Amino acid sequence: MTYREAIEELETILRALETDAVDVDDLTSRVERSAELIRLCRHKLRHAEASLDRVFDTLDDEEEADELAEDEDEEADEEEDDEADDEHDDLPGGPGRAW
Repeated sequence: MTYREAIEELETILRALETDAVDVDDLTSRVERSAELIRLCRHKLRHAEASLDRVFDTLDDEEEADELAEDEDEEADEEEDDEADDEHDDLPGGPGRAW
């Protein structure tokens, strides 16, 4: 049974109970059925919540990995720039030369 089907059946039971046309013997069985349907709905909601949490956790992990990779790329670029600057220090006219 789907969540929607369970909700629709609960609504049907509720409408019947609101009409006061339900006899006492039928009332017990309808309340018991309602409890079963509520348990089913709760289970489905918890399952959906857990699934969504897993999806969002995966997205968060991927985002953190992407940020870490970007940081590493930036650090590598800075190191390459520093090495290139150091290579030019030994050339005539480099930073150690006085004009």
